[in-house]
Amino acid sequence: MSKKIAILATHGFEESELKSPKEHLEQQGWTAHIISPESGSIKAWAEKDWGQEYPVDKTLDQANASDYDALVLPGGVINPDQLRTNESALSFVKDFFQQQKPVAAICHGPQILINAEVVDGRNMTSVNSISQDLKNAGAQWEDSEVVVDNGLVTSRTPKDLPAFNAKMVEEIKEGKHEEQTL
Repeated sequence: MSKKIAILATHGFEESELKSPKEHLEQQGWTAHIISPESGSIKAWAEKDWGQEYPVDKTLDQANASDYDALVLPGGVINPDQLRTNESALSFVKDFFQQQKPVAAICHGPQILINAEVVDGRNMTSVNSISQDLKNAGAQWEDSEVVVDNGLVTSRTPKDLPAFNAKMVEEIKEGKHEEQTL
């Protein structure tokens, strides 16, 4: 069955955390669109320096959560910090939760979920540096390579990408999660 997945990112996303999930989704025969506040292309951060540019498929004002089966939020330090203060990005994220669709976030990506106010009561993981932020927002944080909570998939760092990608695909195949709520 064909699926369409949105990857929400802006300049400064951690390159492996967008590239690896995107490739893994496409290996399933699915379509993965990069959605961004900017048109044209966005530049990756590759561990310690700027990385490649990636073409944006749709801008946030052109994208609608109802057109997608799931959402992926790559990390990086700069990317989520920019998106978590963007009201259009937060509305886009909330729409996936309202529609009970799978959402996957890795590393610093869950910062966006904090500002979207969708983490309270959720079992989650992330990069350790934002663990206290998640706990303060009501999440039940644990230090695991991947945590799944009713369609919400979270992981810590690029070393967890194999587990993250596998669980993300599993949740997308399951489809909507009735327990996935705001």
